[in-house]
Amino acid sequence: MDLHMSVGSGERLLEELARAAQLASPAELPVVLNRYAEATGLGRAVIYLADLQQRLLLPLVEGEPALELDTSLAGWAYRTDSLRVEEGRSGGLNVWLPLADGAERLGVLELNLDTLDGIKLLRCRTMALVLALIITSKRAYSDTIAQRMRTRPMELPTEMVRAFLPPRSIGTGRVVSTAVLEPAYEVGGDAFDHSFTEDILHATILDGMGHNLASGLATSVAMSGGRNARRIGADLDTLVGTVDEALAKWLPDEFCTGIFTQLHMPTGELRWCNCGHPPPLLIRRHRLLHQALDRPPEPPLGLPASLAGAARQVHDVGLEPGDRVLLYSDGVVESRNEEGEEFGLDRFTDYIIQTTAAGQSAPEALRLLIDAILEHRRNQLSDDATILMFEWQPPGP
Repeated sequence: MDLHMSVGSGERLLEELARAAQLASPAELPVVLNRYAEATGLGRAVIYLADLQQRLLLPLVEGEPALELDTSLAGWAYRTDSLRVEEGRSGGLNVWLPLADGAERLGVLELNLDTLDGIKLLRCRTMALVLALIITSKRAYSDTIAQRMRTRPMELPTEMVRAFLPPRSIGTGRVVSTAVLEPAYEVGGDAFDHSFTEDILHATILDGMGHNLASGLATSVAMSGGRNARRIGADLDTLVGTVDEALAKWLPDEFCTGIFTQLHMPTGELRWCNCGHPPPLLIRRHRLLHQALDRPPEPPLGLPASLAGAARQVHDVGLEPGDRVLLYSDGVVESRNEEGEEFGLDRFTDYIIQTTAAGQSAPEALRLLIDAILEHRRNQLSDDATILMFEWQPPGP
């Protein structure tokens, strides 16, 4: 086949890739991908997916070695969301491209080419974009992809909670929201949720009482109650009331704490309700604004209005461009090392500020932070640690 084909021929091959990939199983996807790569002069292609803890890049098909995310060139492409090129061991070039669906980082794509020019580079980038969308669509119903992203078995309560979780990161041109949750395979009652409805970012963090299946059920019911309310257009106080009633009705012996937030993306107006949870944190221009979002907390979720004693209080504040808001569970700052030293709120916020000042993206800043928390505890957390951070960055005038 003539490698100097017209753009029109390249587009037809791309359409064939998209159609074939829609019908392919995850095991067949690399075969379809390689067929397209060879036809367009891009050589051999290998898909790598980030594991749940974002420490390794694992090949979708067995036979290739796992790659360290922090030390490999492939990991550099993932961490920086940028293309990287190196000389191949047997000649030619290895090209590493990030696989991302918007703000959600999925892994990397490796291509082995003889040469690289402008047309091939365009096709590489386009293939990575299309492939990320295909993987996102397939992982919703593919256990193969879930298996490849795990390095060990997962406990049942964790399996249930993770089935309800959204992608780690979501974003638009105005805002990015990202979250991490540890321990990845034994989590009990912690959970997070974020989504968009028209011009609103909804972000939630929950911490169920205890560390068992019942606590996971409580947070799952709370997430479902919140989603049900927001999908019928409920305002924030009605949404929280819906969660209260759902827990009181279906799990009357279970409670959880949580924060529900709504960010109006065009204006930066932030509204939130804190139900017995650590208060949100606001970082502005690389500084923590102490107690900027501290308000008297409401009772935990699960108490109907008749028992809670008063209607839930909703607070509001205006954000400035570049502001980062952090929601976190108490397991983040209360994590202690072997000497009994807490990770602490100061170290927590300093880490975010330093990584932000160093130019790290919001998802990468959280990845580095949760790694630091795990290292503080030698990878053995005594409580769930969940962090959700969103950044409001509206386009300029």
